[in-house]
Amino acid sequence: MWKRFMSEYLSFTKKERTGIIALLVLIAIFIVLPFLFPFFVHTKPPDASLFKKQIDQLKIKQADTTFKYGRRNADKEDYQDYREPDYNRNHPNKPKGELFTFDPNTLDETGWKRLGVRDKTIATIQKFIEKGGRFYKPEDLGKIWGLHEDEVQRLIPFVQIKPANKEAVYEKKQYENKVYEKPKYSTTTLDINTADTTAFIAMPGIGSKLSQRIVAFRDKLGGFYKVDQIGETYGLPDSTFQKIKSSFIVEAAVIHQINVNTATADEMKKHPYLRYAIANAIVQYRTQHGNFSSVEELKKIMLITEDIYNKTAPYLKVN
Repeated sequence: MWKRFMSEYLSFTKKERTGIIALLVLIAIFIVLPFLFPFFVHTKPPDASLFKKQIDQLKIKQADTTFKYGRRNADKEDYQDYREPDYNRNHPNKPKGELFTFDPNTLDETGWKRLGVRDKTIATIQKFIEKGGRFYKPEDLGKIWGLHEDEVQRLIPFVQIKPANKEAVYEKKQYENKVYEKPKYSTTTLDINTADTTAFIAMPGIGSKLSQRIVAFRDKLGGFYKVDQIGETYGLPDSTFQKIKSSFIVEAAVIHQINVNTATADEMKKHPYLRYAIANAIVQYRTQHGNFSSVEELKKIMLITEDIYNKTAPYLKVN
């Protein structure tokens, strides 16, 4: 058996043996060739001096660029940052103007021009005065849009504000000491079934969005039958609800009820407490066993747990 196997699969003709030997020789040549390549091909080593010259040239160009742009900008920036305010140097093409004592609350357009203030800035000051604005102290000049800092520092020593009347003094006190009154929240009880968004906003911690969500949740349910249901409103923190819970009452529990003997699955699934699976199970049970004789009969449906029944029962009816 072995002899037959050897003769059939491991015996080669003379041509086959020659081909195998030639193939092995070629494989050996390709394996050894990369190692013999440096002996047959001579390459010149890289000229290090050439690279050094190129690096030196790049350094020279970089230094020139830094000096031309960076250093010049840096010198300019240093000059601007550390110089003393100089009105003429900032505005070389603008006259310095005449300096004299003045009251900015009563000075007219001609007076501002004498001081050397630009026309646009004068217009801004006049609009400020016309709208009821007032300068209470010399430093208030710095609040005028368009009046540069060096101009303000130049004019402040010459500002003399005249004593104001009683109304102006009161405005000044309000201006310097702003008193913000804390919002007053409602402390009365609130019927959660009749209250609108405005009434809910008056409660601490309830904004416009939360008030809208409470009312929308109430409409989807068909009314609240207990105060704790407000705590289920999406986005209402429990800490906030616990603080205002004592202010809520259910005085008129007018609940919209769904007739489980006539309502479709699509109508019932719109209720927040009824999922489509439960609504569909109610319809299927009704189809197989007939109309429900009482709401309590819903407990026979496997999907309706005790917790689901207790929550949904007030919103269901059979006739």
